[in-house]
Amino acid sequence: MHRIDRDTSGILLVAKKRSALRHLQAQFREKTVQKYYYALVMGKWKPSCRVVKAPLLKNEVNSIVRVNPNGKPSETRFKVIESFEQATLLQASPITGRTHQIRVHTQYTGHPIAWDDRYGDRRFDAYTAKVGLDRLFLHAANIIFTHPASDEKMEIHAEMEPKLQQVLKKLKATV
Repeated sequence: MHRIDRDTSGILLVAKKRSALRHLQAQFREKTVQKYYYALVMGKWKPSCRVVKAPLLKNEVNSIVRVNPNGKPSETRFKVIESFEQATLLQASPITGRTHQIRVHTQYTGHPIAWDDRYGDRRFDAYTAKVGLDRLFLHAANIIFTHPASDEKMEIHAEMEPKLQQVLKKLKATV
């Protein structure tokens, strides 16, 4: 139904029927689906930075995405959930659905996501490794959409895996 990066944990919406698929695709196209992710990023994110609007261009040869004036319009909304000594836990909500959008927008602002093998920072990865992190800290936590058959508003929530929760506890203890 929609894509999440291979290393991202959490919710993946799947349609079993073609009619449901078309209905949900229309909701994504009309931007009525709300998606919320948690991301652990490097450094102190400024709470005043709530929206990143930066056009994204994908290199078709190596699939690397960069901010580029010739790219497609892209918007991600951010909210600080918790600040740590050298990291920030963010809620990220992509308004558009571009490839690697959250990962590139956080990097563009100077705050790459922990353990991002394409857009990350190795020093930050080494820092988070000390508290037990060894994977991309990007989690698809919530999705809100209208059920294709019943028209009921659906809100799906996926808890963070215990390993990610432990990382946050250890970061909190170092503050």
